Amino acid sequence: MTFLELAAARYSVRSYKATPVEEEKLAAVLEAGRLAPTAVNYQPQKVYIIRPGEVMQRLNEQCRFTFGAPLVLAVGYDKDRDWKNKRMPGYSSGETDAAIVTTHMMLAAWEQGLGSCWVGAADFDAVHAALGLPENVRLTALLPLGYAADDAVPGPLHAQSRPLEEMVCEL
Repeated sequence: MTFLELAAARYSVRSYKATPVEEEKLAAVLEAGRLAPTAVNYQPQKVYIIRPGEVMQRLNEQCRFTFGAPLVLAVGYDKDRDWKNKRMPGYSSGETDAAIVTTHMMLAAWEQGLGSCWVGAADFDAVHAALGLPENVRLTALLPLGYAADDAVPGPLHAQSRPLEEMVCEL
């Protein structure tokens, strides 16, 4: 499968089988995140693996969008490691870096036969507290991960993309 075929085939999975994710497949997904480009290569990303148990229960109390996945990756960045642009006061690369890492992991998951769903609809401050994360870490996404349930289908807007002519402008 070419990259464009993989990108076109992947969709947000919102229903999962209880089948555990094999460690080698998880390792491949995490390696894709490790290899993702970051500003100045500072690599501020932080990825927390949440498996079934007490921590998953605390997460589910704060966010209902884990869709029964057997594994969730909480993605964020270390505010002490992200690049700060001195020419733009207040700018931090951390959120962008974490988004690139999340995207790499989503695509690698699909390549491994796993589904995922980028979850941004959460109170990340509450999730942060529930997970007991360090103060210097800012969460940016949750990534449920696992095998798609037999009835999983793409969302109704999945196949809708703006034409290139609307997206791309030549200057």
